[in-house]
Parts: sequence; C-alpha cells; structure tokens
Amino acid sequence: MTFGLARRQVRPKVPLLHGEGDKSRLTSLQGLAALSLDALSSVAYGPESIVVVLVAAGTAALSATLPVMLVIAALLVVLVISYGQVIAVHPDGGGSYAVAKKDLGVRVSLLAAASLVVDYVLTVAVSLAAGAASLASAFPSLTPYLLEICLGGLGLITLVNLRGVADSARVLMLPAALFVLSIAAVVVVGLLRAHPAAVVGTARPVHATEALSLLLLLKAFSSGCSALTGVEAIANAVPAFRPPKVRRAQRTELMLGALLALMLIGLGFLIRRDEVAPRGGVTILAQLTAGSFGDGWPYYATNLIVTFVLGLAANTSFGGLPVLMSLLARDDRLPHVFGLRAERPVYRYGVVALALLAALLLIVVDADTQRLIPLYAIGVFIGFTVSQTGLVRHWAGARPRGWLPRALLNGVGAVLTALAGVILLTSKFLEGAWVVVIAVPLLMLLFARIERYYLRVREELRPGVVPDPPRRTDSLVIVPLGEVSRLAQHALTAALALGDEVVVVAVHCDPEKSRRLLENWERWHPGVRLDVIESPHRSLVQPILAYVKRAAAGGRQIAVLIPEVEPRHRRYRILQNQRGILLATVLRARTDVVVCLVPYRLDI
Repeated sequence: MTFGLARRQVRPKVPLLHGEGDKSRLTSLQGLAALSLDALSSVAYGPESIVVVLVAAGTAALSATLPVMLVIAALLVVLVISYGQVIAVHPDGGGSYAVAKKDLGVRVSLLAAASLVVDYVLTVAVSLAAGAASLASAFPSLTPYLLEICLGGLGLITLVNLRGVADSARVLMLPAALFVLSIAAVVVVGLLRAHPAAVVGTARPVHATEALSLLLLLKAFSSGCSALTGVEAIANAVPAFRPPKVRRAQRTELMLGALLALMLIGLGFLIRRDEVAPRGGVTILAQLTAGSFGDGWPYYATNLIVTFVLGLAANTSFGGLPVLMSLLARDDRLPHVFGLRAERPVYRYGVVALALLAALLLIVVDADTQRLIPLYAIGVFIGFTVSQTGLVRHWAGARPRGWLPRALLNGVGAVLTALAGVILLTSKFLEGAWVVVIAVPLLMLLFARIERYYLRVREELRPGVVPDPPRRTDSLVIVPLGEVSRLAQHALTAALALGDEVVVVAVHCDPEKSRRLLENWERWHPGVRLDVIESPHRSLVQPILAYVKRAAAGGRQIAVLIPEVEPRHRRYRILQNQRGILLATVLRARTDVVVCLVPYRLDI
C-alpha cells in the first residue's frame, strides 16, 4: 500500500551579505540621522558667513541678517522640493552626477563629478575646521592648535573608515537628536530672554568700510547659502532606504528642510535682535549659546555637542566620495583601482585619497573656516544648478501631466543657485575662490583623459571580439636562486610543473661561493641545469635582466619564477630580503616575460 505524500521544496537558508535585508536599510528617522548631519550642522557656520559679510557696513547692517536668512530659507524650500523630484526620477541614487549623465550629456556630467569631488573634500575640511573652532570657543587655550586638532580628527576618522566601520544610523540618531535639541534650546531660551545672559570672546573694533548696498546683500546671501550644503545627500542614497524607498527618502528630505529652515530663521532672529558681531576667539553660534545659557556648563556642553556632530558630518564624506570615485572608475573616468573593495566593505583607495586631499587643504588654509567657505559654496552651487537644470530638461522631454509647474520650479531654483554661485565667485575670487575655478576644469580634464585612455585600451584589446587561436610555443622557466635549500626545492617543484624546460640562474661575486654552490648542486642533482653568472660589481638585477633578454630573443615563451620567503607574522616581513620584489618590478617594466612570485611560507 502506497501513500501519496505532499512534497515541499525546502530551500537552504542563505546568510545575508553585508547591506542586504530590510533591517540593514534606513527608516526615515534613521536616514535623517545618517544622511543629514552635514546639512544640519551647517548652522554652525552658515549664519556666521552672513554676519562676516554684513558687518563690513557696521553693526547696524546686522539687522539685515534675518531678511537674508528668510531668502535662504525660501531657496531651501525650492531645493527640498527639487531633490524630492530627483528622488522620484532617479530612485537608484540621483545626485547631480546621475542627473547630468542622463539628461545633460558628457561634459556636464564631468562638471557635476568634478564639483562633487570638490564638495566632498571641502565638506571634510570645513566640518573639521568649524568643529575645532567650536571647541576652541569653549576652551580658548586650544586656539593656537586648531590645525593640529583638525589633522588629529582627520587621522582618527580615516583610520576608522579604513577598518571598514560603517556609520550606524542607530548610533548617529543620538548625537543628531542632541544637536537639534541643543540648537532649538538656544533659539527658544534666547527668544525668552530680553537680554543676553553672558558675553564671551574678546571685542573687535567694528568699522564700516562700505555702505549697506544691494551688492553687499547679494554677497551675504551667497555666503550664507553655505548653510544649504548637504541637502542633496539624501537623493544620492535612495537605495539605502527601506521600501517604499522613494516615499521614505522624500519624507526624510522634507524633515531635513523643515528642521534646517527653523534653526536658520531662529538663529537669524537672535543675531538681528542682539546685533551679534564677530568677536575674537569664539564663533557666532558660541556667542548665541552664551547669550541663551550663560557661560556655565550648558555652554560647554553645547559647544562639545556641536564639535562632535561637526566631526560626524565630516565622516559622511568618507561614505560618499569613495562611492562616487568607484562609480567614476566604473565609467572609466578614474583609475579602476578606485573601484576595488577590500575584504571589508570599504573602498580604501578612495578613503586614502579623500584624507590626503583634505589634509593638504587644511594645511594650506591653516584650518580657517572663513577661508574655506568661498571654496565650499561654489562647488555646492554647481551641483545644485546642474541637478535642477537636468530636471528641467527631463520634464521638457518626458512631458508628464503637470510637468510645466515642476519645470518652472526647477528653473527658478537653477537660476537662484547659479546667481548665488556667480556672486560668490566674483566677490571672493581673490580670497581663494580662484582655486575652484582652476580645480574643477583640471578635474574635468583628468576625467576626460582617463576615459580616453581606457577607450584606446579597449580598441587595442578588442574585448568581445573572437581573436585568432593561441599559438603553441616551447616554454622556458628561469628560476633565480642563490643556494641549495628547501626554498630551492619548493621553487623547482613549482617550475617543473609550469614549463617544458627549467633553468636555474645564480649570480655571485665571490668565486669561493660559486664553487660551493656548484658542489652542492652536484650532490643534490635535481635534474635541472644551473647557470652561474659572475658579477664583480655585486649587482643582482642587471645580470639576470640581461640573461632573460637573451633567452627571450629566440622567440620562446619565457617565465621567470622568483621564490620569496614569507613569514607567518607580518612583523617579521620587513626582516626578509626584498630583492625578489625589486627584480620582479624591473622585469615587468623592461621585458614582456611572465613574472611569478612564489611564496615559501615559514612557520614563524
């Protein structure tokens, strides 16, 4: 008697890889913490950039801070709506590079990529410099060591990212919440106080050097737009959100816009009411904090929170630029090495490149935030303008229902950001903005030249085209050795498995050592020919190079197998002879032979 049994296919449970599964993706609140610290922390230097410009017309001109801030908040609304559209149009990760690549052509995509590289590098430099200034506001004795503090923080962030420790949204939620609550407390308590609770820093004489004109207001507006940096980060990371990822990313963008606008307007009102002018040794935000809380422990706690969050904001670039460089490498616009990932999920070459560029920039400007702001904002404005112009092109081409109002909104945003960038460029050109004018075209030229090189490589190698059948030729394996040992046995065992004929080459400058080697070789009798080359000049590389070139002149396939001793512990590797690596480098550079390094692994 047989029974029919229902069969059920059981699939083995495969462990998820890094970054897979909904639990490893972001909710809206987690996305706000993980992707918005750069934008939220810009309130530490954005309002100050406005004050530094307006104070040139005297303290009375500081009353214009709030109107300028309101205009910036209006532009922020336009940008938030625009990037919400970018998220919908490019759900696989937008940003100005993706938009330009799809809708504006090759040259504009190169411009967007160059501006993003400049933006990411400057994000690190500005965040660290502003964080060091905030720390020095609480502890004035640290003021002479701002550059050292920045470089130390940069080194720490670099080491963490090289080890592949990714930013955890759950960990970032606490500092992000503390930062927002601290700034909100500064605004609310400051509004409730009729007069500042305390004054910090040393007074600076304020002399009006120009009138409060439209041009000065435009300069203040363009400088203050540095507070809008980081608004695009969410659009770049849409795939990191949980489904429905588009809706969650758009919700996060709206929350970012609302929080940032409220903080900027609140701080702008306090600056206008109390006529907060720049003072020595402290930031504008530190002055507002002292005005609300006094100079007790809340003042120090707030400055420490600001410093910590600015450091985390610098860390966001280490998650963004290496990924962008990997995309450029995939598009053949950067060396392919930037697309390599280590065993840990991190693009280490991109991390190192970002750290070196940021360190160089900090050293050049001596960690001065105000010297970095003109450079910072221009790269940001280029990205804003390119992404919104690309959206106008997208709406005009696709023409969905209601496309005209969207195109008008994006067009207005593109005009405003382009205007702000032009004003900032012209007004700050001699103060350092010229660097961006040179850096961006040079980067574009670099990307184009690398892409052209890879194109020529493909034309010569012709991947995908069926080549002629391979030719069968006799092979010769050359093994450089110095003595008879287990290393020689290991190398010859490998060589005999690789080629038709094997020959050992030994270079000696001492006739006595040559004689002993020949005697030991005869006693061992491995069945392989030994050629001894006398080298009176004690050179190893050149005699072997000449020997290999003579052997290759006959048209045979030559392989050079170089044995290398490799200790088990890395700390001992520096004690080993590195001549094998040097010989392999020279042979690869000067011949077309196959070069193999064969490790002999020690037990120590």
